[in-house]
Amino acid sequence: MSRRTGIFFVLVGLTLGWLWPTSTEAQQAKPSHILIHMKTALAEDDAQICAVPNVAWAAVKAGHKVTILVDASAVTSVTKGFGWFNGLFRPDSTALDRAALPERERQSLSQQMGVPLEQVPHDYGEYFAFLPKMGVEIYGNLTMMLLYQIDPARVASSVMPIPLDRMVQLFDSADRIIVY
Repeated sequence: MSRRTGIFFVLVGLTLGWLWPTSTEAQQAKPSHILIHMKTALAEDDAQICAVPNVAWAAVKAGHKVTILVDASAVTSVTKGFGWFNGLFRPDSTALDRAALPERERQSLSQQMGVPLEQVPHDYGEYFAFLPKMGVEIYGNLTMMLLYQIDPARVASSVMPIPLDRMVQLFDSADRIIVY
């Protein structure tokens, strides 16, 4: 092989290397199924549970399939009538319904997601109802609901109660799991 032919093959190889992604790059570029495992109640740590819809929205915007699993004490935050609000019992709302999205967060989401401020939810209950409209599936651990003596009919309509075997399927089918 001549020096010129050798240089040609090296240049072709380098060019193809730049044009064709490696298998790792191809995996990162393809949309994945992200499971967000929401375990902590709003009353225990509002920073954790309030990050969930932001991460879900950003992941959907990036082209990923997103599922949220409401588990452990977080099931209390999606249940109507669970908890008090300003000293009053409100049987018609969830803790997320009663947690307003701070205006500065709404403005930040509007800018980051490229949507008018009017389209950004005003409270976390509205936010969780907004996510399924973007394709996010939200499930709740039925066994935890029963342990907390929660009637599944009192859970927010955006959350579908599921048994343990279905939860295992969710974990199994996810490419990535994020825990809050």
